[in-house]
Amino acid sequence: MSAAVEGIASAVRGRRLRAVDVAAEALARIERTDPVLCAFAEVWGGEALRRAGEVDARVAAGEPLPLAGVPVAVKGRRGLRAAGPLLEAGCVAVGATSVPGPGTSWQTWGLGAHGRTVNPWRADRTPGGSSAGAAVAVAAGLVPLATGSDGAGSVRIPAAWCGVVGLKVTGGRLPSPDRTGLASPGVLTRTAADATAWWRVVSGRTGEAVAAPSFPVTAIWSPDLGFAAPAPGPVALARASVDRLVDAGVVRLTRPPVWPQPLLVDPAPAWLALRTPGADPADAHRVRAVNDRRLDALFARTGLLLTPTAPTAPHGHDGPGDVYSTALTWAFNVSGHPALSLPAGFGTDGCPAGLQLVAARGQEEVLLAVAREAERRGAVVRGPRA
Repeated sequence: MSAAVEGIASAVRGRRLRAVDVAAEALARIERTDPVLCAFAEVWGGEALRRAGEVDARVAAGEPLPLAGVPVAVKGRRGLRAAGPLLEAGCVAVGATSVPGPGTSWQTWGLGAHGRTVNPWRADRTPGGSSAGAAVAVAAGLVPLATGSDGAGSVRIPAAWCGVVGLKVTGGRLPSPDRTGLASPGVLTRTAADATAWWRVVSGRTGEAVAAPSFPVTAIWSPDLGFAAPAPGPVALARASVDRLVDAGVVRLTRPPVWPQPLLVDPAPAWLALRTPGADPADAHRVRAVNDRRLDALFARTGLLLTPTAPTAPHGHDGPGDVYSTALTWAFNVSGHPALSLPAGFGTDGCPAGLQLVAARGQEEVLLAVAREAERRGAVVRGPRA
């Protein structure tokens, strides 16, 4: 699968395409489809075309913009504040994507300008959240790149449920307004190569030669992290995805470390305590310390931890029921490890699922390299929109 971001940027830099025309096409796609998908809270038509004109002028002046003319959607109405490096690199912001509206404590949904955000594969299902519109905009091909933020799984869950790539970076590695330290910036794209292009810009590593890991990368598979109770469907899809990676020579499974307790301690009480003003953080720090020790031991002997991204298939718009959609993701917000959701195929309901890849802190390049290699070797199952 081709990398849309690099293709657009190369064509605009080479003046085979104008950024203004690329932006106009993206805006036309949004105008046609967003009344149904409800992926955008705001669309910045005139401003986007003005910014695109500035990109064309910068290219004509000889600026080597790594993301020249690439349309980007930013998460929420305040998302433009964090998009400075992307705009400086030549991206054109076309609008703000939907996030959850008021009135509910569950965050796996979105509210756009035209109504509730729908899953592009089944309109009666949620796309996940809270980066809801971002995942939908990318999955539906409205933009090749959308920013997100992930405090408990808010990038990875919608990536899984919409069938796209979603990366959460190491806690504290990039600026975040979250006072708890649980939320990290992230990105949603259709390919790992496109996510890599984003990462190189926001991490300041554009143009650097980065050493690739040796394949196969060692990995440990856990369907439940030792405490969750995921449904059979997402587990089966994620495990089938792991088997494809193994068969393609991308990963090699090893045994997990042996200790008498579960692989990790359930982080739910710790996460909730850290997010609740006035709560006693003592137990949260204890759980974090235990899991940090276990994860340090795990990554001392293997390159990756593999799990299903979400414990359930996408739920309806009336809510998730009693199962936390974050059960398999928020441990890595508490610990700060980088994690990526890779498309893992489709369930019997016609909705996508995801495989979560977790690496040691600071190892975003390993996650992206494994995902790129999986795509290159044909080990990633995608739907017709890809």
